[in-house]
Amino acid sequence: MFPKWFDKWNADNPVNIFGPAIAVGAVGSAIFAAALIVTWGNPAQTSSMQTGPRGTGMSVPEFNVALAKADPDIANFDTADEPWIPEGDEDLAKDIYQNVQVLGDLTEDNFNRVMAAMTQWIAPEEGCAYCHGDSDLEDYGNDDLYTKVVSRRMIEMTQAINEEWDGHVNANKEVGVTCYTCHRGEHVPSNIWFRINPVNAKTAGWSANQNRATSLSQSTSLPSDALEKYLLEEETIAVHSLESREAGVPGQDDYASIQDTERTYSLMNYFANSLGVNCVFCHNSRAFYDGGQVTPQWGTASLGILMVQEINNDYLVPLKDTYPANRLGPIYADAPKAACKTCHKGYQQPLQGLNVIENYPELASSEPPEYAEE
Repeated sequence: MFPKWFDKWNADNPVNIFGPAIAVGAVGSAIFAAALIVTWGNPAQTSSMQTGPRGTGMSVPEFNVALAKADPDIANFDTADEPWIPEGDEDLAKDIYQNVQVLGDLTEDNFNRVMAAMTQWIAPEEGCAYCHGDSDLEDYGNDDLYTKVVSRRMIEMTQAINEEWDGHVNANKEVGVTCYTCHRGEHVPSNIWFRINPVNAKTAGWSANQNRATSLSQSTSLPSDALEKYLLEEETIAVHSLESREAGVPGQDDYASIQDTERTYSLMNYFANSLGVNCVFCHNSRAFYDGGQVTPQWGTASLGILMVQEINNDYLVPLKDTYPANRLGPIYADAPKAACKTCHKGYQQPLQGLNVIENYPELASSEPPEYAEE
């Protein structure tokens, strides 16, 4: 196609065309990537919440794309069903229906409104039949199904949480808790837990309850009994010492053992994953041992620990004999129990601080509700 002299000249004087092509491609790709970042935003960009003095590294970083993403469960919570303001002469639920042991002081309209909301929060497909069975309305007073008995106790628990643990639940603003806070449309809330220890019980020495990745140890080799020891058996969470070596026997001479320290790490790791934060959300990184240098969140978390201990010991564990076998733990047949992640599910505040109690004052207290006039 070309003259022979032209082909010969090109053969004798080869030109590297790949280098410039690669360079042009790289520059073009960089320009394209920069345009995407400018247009859509940098997916790796983070924002930090400072929790302590500057220069101490006390901050909780989080990707902006995660901060901008709403908890998907928020959209499924219906807050539009406002309460009926009683006029004072209405019949009460306890006078209309049989065996209304809780919420009996509500008017019929508000009682049915709360019942309808609970079906959406816990059993949206089954509706009323989940607790009352496939029976006539006249038989709804029967306690034949365990679900109804459990639900009654759970209503009392919800009222107690809102009434007695305001310092934890409403630490920043009024948000409250309802059945939806934990259930999110499921019969059984996610992130409940059961006893799974002892692990490696026949191992020589301390069995460690560790070196086995479990959900309770957050898939680490840390002890798997932290929730059991601290959120059920109410053992003291305090292991820090400024001594290089303690004298005496741990557990007998008023100081914690190395195993207690590892168990505490396991619990703190669980806390961090439950709320999507790190250690300095509550602690001063330069003085973990000093309670005078903690952040305000430490006090909120401490109340949360006490609250969960009460929830487990006063409300959940005593229901063991009420549950059928398929609702009990796989190893010890123990009742399902709660912990931080049961409500928080990876967020600093459950449902990212959504006020779920605003339209349900019936669940805010064991006393007859107070309705706000519009």
